[in-house]
Amino acid sequence: MRIIILGAPGAGKGTQAQMLCEKFGIPQISTGAIFRENVAAGTELGKLAQGYIDEGRFVPDEITDALVRDRLHQDDTQDGFLLDGYPRTLAQVASLDEILLEQGHVVDIVLELVTDKDELVQRLLKRAEIEGRADDTADVISHRMDVYAEQTKPLSRVYEQRGILARVDGMGTVDEVQERLLEAIRSR
Repeated sequence: MRIIILGAPGAGKGTQAQMLCEKFGIPQISTGAIFRENVAAGTELGKLAQGYIDEGRFVPDEITDALVRDRLHQDDTQDGFLLDGYPRTLAQVASLDEILLEQGHVVDIVLELVTDKDELVQRLLKRAEIEGRADDTADVISHRMDVYAEQTKPLSRVYEQRGILARVDGMGTVDEVQERLLEAIRSR
């Protein structure tokens, strides 16, 4: 199964993705986690990405696409994967289509977590407090929400036109949201 999970920052994509991956035995490919690992390791990619992340901007498509292409060509993705945080732009949708076409695969389902903006801001501020994340200040959060609405939200329309989008209520407990996601997958 090849899954994409979409949702605004703080929607719970990472938590839900991890649970789905455990359930289906597929790898979770999180560009955010890969960037943070590179930042922590002090790699060239990490240094480059850090400036964008600190300002609440997305890392440029060329860098992200190359990273995802490399990851999707690894052996553990051949039976499926879950993409968390990619694609984020219409150009990345085209790049992903190209990568999957090379492998003879397609995306099976796109899950979009639909959540309340005020709730998202509170979740992100709480996460910043708990994890000490410099990229989760009130100003950066607000900017990330705007960037998401402008650049990433249009992706849901593309996947809806392809007939593979499932909008899922992202409000409630982690288990409630997980059950809704599983139901969306089962109904496809």
